[in-house]
Amino acid sequence: MPKIKNISIIGDGGWGTTLAILLSGKGHSVTLWGAFPEYVETVKAKRVNVKFLPGVKIPHEVNITSSLNEAIDDKEIIVLAVPSQYMRSVLTRLTPYKLSGKVFVSVTKGIENKTLKRMSEITHELLGGVEICVLSGPTIAHEVVQGSPTTVVASSGDLALAKEVQEIFITDRFRVYTNSDIIGVELGGSLKNIIAIAAGISDSLGFGTNAKAALLTRGLAEMVRLGVAMGAKRETFYGLSGLGDLATTCISQHSRNRHFGEVIAKGKTLKSALKETEMVVEGVATTESAYELSRKYKVDMPITAEIYKVLYESKDSKNAVHDLMTRSPKREN
Repeated sequence: MPKIKNISIIGDGGWGTTLAILLSGKGHSVTLWGAFPEYVETVKAKRVNVKFLPGVKIPHEVNITSSLNEAIDDKEIIVLAVPSQYMRSVLTRLTPYKLSGKVFVSVTKGIENKTLKRMSEITHELLGGVEICVLSGPTIAHEVVQGSPTTVVASSGDLALAKEVQEIFITDRFRVYTNSDIIGVELGGSLKNIIAIAAGISDSLGFGTNAKAALLTRGLAEMVRLGVAMGAKRETFYGLSGLGDLATTCISQHSRNRHFGEVIAKGKTLKSALKETEMVVEGVATTESAYELSRKYKVDMPITAEIYKVLYESKDSKNAVHDLMTRSPKREN
């Protein structure tokens, strides 16, 4: 019988709420923390996260709070589920706490702007040598919470830690594999959101499955090139946190990043498109970071470059497609 753990989910978005429900269903003692007290009280009263996971009841066994003291003090596992661009500010709030012996699990997919750091790097920078594992893969929250079979990877350089996290999260509908390549797993989960924005643009422009297949294939090639340059293992990108997550995010009707691409292709500015969604679209900030990383590591990433120009330089989507298709002929490999 798996040992029951005291677990906090830091971040009450759709994915954080889904994991709180999943872990509570395994019998763990779960606290879900949100940054905005007024909204947290609404969720507590309704037992539904109306903004981020509508229509899904949160079991009364899940403690919901806006108090960091309540969320941190006696917890063994801290799940980091805040958007990537807010990770630093949230982790800074944790620095006064005694964190030795606690295990951190990052489920956030993104790369910080300016510093170009992954979430595990920010965690180590601010919290020192805490134990951290990354949980990532093709995980549409609505499907997971409805019990649709899902597979993910728990990644850490410490295999024993990855196995511990695997045991904590795994269920008969949520299968967890282990992986030692934390760089590749974090990059795969982050970079695929850029390609998903491109897929949404393609869908909005009325292109078919040929175009979608091209984006997934050539997008994956970009992810691999940058990942290897940054020290990741090539094979990681052909697994769940790479190809698996890429396929889901580019195809699913529930994908925020794909939907955002559709909105952009209809002529909306970046600012107005972001105003239309309550949820954070991770691919927007990640596009900026990945574009800078491609220049830093001198890696050719033409899809990423065009999405950057569409989002940040107001380039017309159709012109971006034309420029991608009329580049000089190249070898596939």
